[in-house]
Amino acid sequence: MTAPNAEPEPPASAGPSGPSVRLAPHVSSAPEAPAVPAVHREVRLAARLRGALGPEHFTLAEAPVPTAGPGRLLVRNRIMTVTAAMCSKMTDAELPMPSFVPGQALWGPALGEVVQAGGGGFAPGDLVVHPYGWREFAAVEEGRARRVEPGELPDPAAHLSQGATAWGALTRAAQVGPGDTVFVTGAAGGVGSTAGLIAKRLGAARVIGSTGSAHKIPYLRETLGYDDVVLRGAGPVEEQLRRAAPDGIDVLLDLVGGEQLGAALAVARTGARFALVGALSAQLGGDAGRSAPAEMDSLLMVTRRVTLRGFSMVDHPDLPQEWTAEFGRGLRDGSLVFAHTSVRGLDQAPRALCELTRGRHTGAVLVEL
Repeated sequence: MTAPNAEPEPPASAGPSGPSVRLAPHVSSAPEAPAVPAVHREVRLAARLRGALGPEHFTLAEAPVPTAGPGRLLVRNRIMTVTAAMCSKMTDAELPMPSFVPGQALWGPALGEVVQAGGGGFAPGDLVVHPYGWREFAAVEEGRARRVEPGELPDPAAHLSQGATAWGALTRAAQVGPGDTVFVTGAAGGVGSTAGLIAKRLGAARVIGSTGSAHKIPYLRETLGYDDVVLRGAGPVEEQLRRAAPDGIDVLLDLVGGEQLGAALAVARTGARFALVGALSAQLGGDAGRSAPAEMDSLLMVTRRVTLRGFSMVDHPDLPQEWTAEFGRGLRDGSLVFAHTSVRGLDQAPRALCELTRGRHTGAVLVEL
């Protein structure tokens, strides 16, 4: 499922690409730390998700600002991201990761500024990436904060890209190589929006993406590296995929499951490698997080020697650093882009997630706090 690739463990305690979010890292020798208020705002889960996601599932509440201490930082969040995996965590389904708890704050990837530090090599003014978004201030264990070094990426907000998942799945699970034909499902989302250009960077000869929104097709073709697009709802996926890849596919990066996974198997060439990363067909449906069934022809898998491999970032702790270096090079030479949509204000985070589930955004969905 997508969730293990994109989401952290819970706190130990309590369209086209949008405009770039520019945050200049502060120097650690700043003369004076900004004032810290007594209370801050956080978004809590109001009720378990059953059916379509809506505003009624969230509560915006005030809470005391947490404190720093030995081994723990106080971080003022600047940007957070919302992902489809969060929908699964709102349900009562049994998942291989912790779920959100009604009445408690949600969590997720965020970029923020250290305002109080208890040592450990961090200092006020440092920018860090950490897993405690959905709140204005966060108490972050030093082991769960990654310092953003000046100049690593042209835009610090790009540290919230989900490209590390695409990079890892295509290099380690599917092992894309020169001449491959690659099919990426959910190509307009946070992971898929980086996967097309990554596949081209690895030597793929042809890259096909899928989307459920016709208005996204030009952007997928013109900016995100896709040679052709399968449009969900415009006819049987298998027929569209056969037209787009008449000689078959060598690699599948699957973020959706369901019909698209079955279609990819039907069109797979001998020795095809499938990297299974997400289950958007379930995560964005009324039964979010429960299952993403797909009909699979076992005989085809055997006769064509197709490899199916689930991929999770939790198995590759070195990937974020590896991806950051690769992403930085690609952004500077123009071979990669940071596709994202931005909204402003913590109170808009629930709306941003709801809109993501309805396919209204392209790329990573960021919330500027």
